[in-house]
Order: sequence, then structure tokens, then C-alpha cells
Amino acid sequence: MNQNHNLKSDEKIVVQIDQDLEDLIPGYLENRRENVKSIVKAISEGDFETIEILGHSMKGSGGGYGFKMISEIGGIMETAAEEKNKDEIINQNEKLSSYLDRVEVVYEGEKK
Repeated sequence: MNQNHNLKSDEKIVVQIDQDLEDLIPGYLENRRENVKSIVKAISEGDFETIEILGHSMKGSGGGYGFKMISEIGGIMETAAEEKNKDEIINQNEKLSSYLDRVEVVYEGEKK
């Protein structure tokens, strides 16, 4: 599971994922795109609890699907929500959105 974490460029981020997860990955990534929208809404409403829950969920799920960067962003976002650090939440949500726009999944191995 090799990932390029340079989130400051416009280059694609290639992530190698086990072939067995191929059916789950599109839905997982779409749900993260929905999280980006939900976080924007929660920020505007001052709903740090929702942001904390979403961050915690991403922190726990990203690595399991092969997206270590999503776990890292989620963990930082969870902490920022606990601290009510709106600027850091916005920063991490922008990183997540950029990552999702640029990630390219390459499946490896054979389906079992």
C-alpha cells in the first residue's frame, strides 16, 4: 500500500489497494466526499460534535481500506473538533477534498 503524501501539488496520488476491496472502494470514497460536504455544513453551524464523530470514523476506517492519509486527516480533524479549532478543521477538510480529487486507486493481487 504505497502512497504519495505530497498534498501541495496537483499530481495524482496513486494508492495500491488489495483486489479483494475493489467492490467497496468506490462507495467508501464517495462517502468521504459526502463527509467533506457534511463538515462544511457542520462548521457553518458550529457543530463540532458532528465533525469530531466524522473525524474519528475516518481515523478508524481509512487505513483499513488502504487510505492511510484519510486516517491521518481524520485524526487531526477529530482533535481539532475537540479543541473547537475551526481553522484547523477547515484546513484538514480542504486537504481531504484535494486528496479525494487526486487519488487514483490501483488494484493489486487477485480476487479470492
